[in-house]
Amino acid sequence: MKMMKSICPYPDCLAQLDLEADEEVINKRGHWLSTCPSCNELATFRERDAIEKLESSFERRKEANLVEGGAELSELASMSVVVEDVRSLWNVGSIFRTADGAGFEAVYLSGISGTPPRKEIEKVSLGAEKTLSWKYAVNPVTFILELKSNGVQILGLERNDKSVLLTDVISQNRLRKPLCIVVGNEVSGLSPQVMRYCDLLCHLPMKGQKESLNVAVAFGIAAYLVSDSIA
Repeated sequence: MKMMKSICPYPDCLAQLDLEADEEVINKRGHWLSTCPSCNELATFRERDAIEKLESSFERRKEANLVEGGAELSELASMSVVVEDVRSLWNVGSIFRTADGAGFEAVYLSGISGTPPRKEIEKVSLGAEKTLSWKYAVNPVTFILELKSNGVQILGLERNDKSVLLTDVISQNRLRKPLCIVVGNEVSGLSPQVMRYCDLLCHLPMKGQKESLNVAVAFGIAAYLVSDSIA
């Protein structure tokens, strides 16, 4: 067994925790799924040291004016994307470029997701980080709750036993603006704490042997399907 100090990621809890888990359930990023003993909600927990490093990095970025950038928005974005823990800077750059092409106006980056200015992002985004508005926060739930309070519909892109085909949702006219798509980590997908606040959980059809697509590719398909359906 291993003990891990952590903090509940739910903003209405934030309990300081000492969690115990078998070594084999801890993934390579030092995370594991567990139920918070304080609020009894399922969540993906991160080691407290890792959280503190992210928060320290955020403060340094804030002092350097690097927690937001790109184009300024005069009003709430009609279409946006929240990016949770996407490690690959190339995937982040691809999401920027696709978001711009599909008519999205804002990108919200969180967790271990990289932010501009990074040459790896810029090589793929081709300047889209300047044409879109972008912001960074440690916890993606921060963005999601703010967006929901402004009437934004939250669509989580995830495949599980509760998700439905995105094409079915579109054909049923269940989407509306303002809308935000949420995409997650390349391996683990969306965290339970993010999925809790999604209005819809949708997946793309997988007709081969694989169960998922690259996160940037999946976002690209979903972004164009959504933008065309509610234009």
